[in-house]
Amino acid sequence: MGRLSVNLCGIELDNPVIPASGTFGYGREFAELYDINMLGTFSFKGTTKDPRFGNPTPRIAECAEGMLNAVGLQNPGVDKVISEELPNLKTIFHKPVMANVSGFSVDDYVYTVEKLNHEEQIGWFEINISCPNVHGGGMSFGTDPVQAAAVTEAVRRVTDKPIIIKLSPNVTDITEIAKACEGAGADGISLINTLLGMRIDLKKRRPLLANTTGGLSGPAVFPVAVRMVYQTAKAVKIPVVGMGGVTTAEDVIEMMLAGATAVEVGAANLVDPFACKKIIEELPAVMDRYGIDTLSSIIGGAL
Repeated sequence: MGRLSVNLCGIELDNPVIPASGTFGYGREFAELYDINMLGTFSFKGTTKDPRFGNPTPRIAECAEGMLNAVGLQNPGVDKVISEELPNLKTIFHKPVMANVSGFSVDDYVYTVEKLNHEEQIGWFEINISCPNVHGGGMSFGTDPVQAAAVTEAVRRVTDKPIIIKLSPNVTDITEIAKACEGAGADGISLINTLLGMRIDLKKRRPLLANTTGGLSGPAVFPVAVRMVYQTAKAVKIPVVGMGGVTTAEDVIEMMLAGATAVEVGAANLVDPFACKKIIEELPAVMDRYGIDTLSSIIGGAL
């Protein structure tokens, strides 16, 4: 194991940096810019049972220190992901990849995971029960411990691969939901997804987003994310993947001190396509500055 390496649910990563789902597509565009095999892994675009066009436009709005998005899980559907996206992915990325799965019912999650389970390159499933930008599913599963546990338990029955449940910050007590998922068989928890927000067009006096509300991401949410990672890591015994406003190598170390085993980078990829590359390259120097020999040794160091 190298200085930067970590073990996520039994799978070794060369480093803990993971581009977050929805900000990295299926890797193709980024692979044209640099060798994405330098990443720990990446979480590919949220995949659903059926194709989704997503929400009507406008579905992106800027705000101070972040952005709002209401894309609405646009994706080609699981069959096309298997027939087109994954074969292409194998040619550009030679490590296990994280499959982000979303749905509108427990059966949807089970169907999609069961189909993807046969794909050799998929190392982990990141089960998204926290998307705030879809109706009739998504975040509703992640705000109720009983429903969160039901999805976790159902998915657990159809795969032996590690399942990491992605939780919503739009709740009163994040630990209650994390513990329910752990009890239902989750191998890990990832958080946070976006915070629910909105902007209003002053001239039109109407919401800027066609969906009215959207998910707030970017540096503005980082302190909230660190707090929730810290609380969750104290509450559960399974690994935590931290995300939310991460933009620098220092942010990665802060997340890991709060209890994260690995760290996802989201909105920063939309601002700078080289964001993850730069973070990985800068980590050794930042580690030296703070007297850190190995990243695995600092996980939960602030708990």
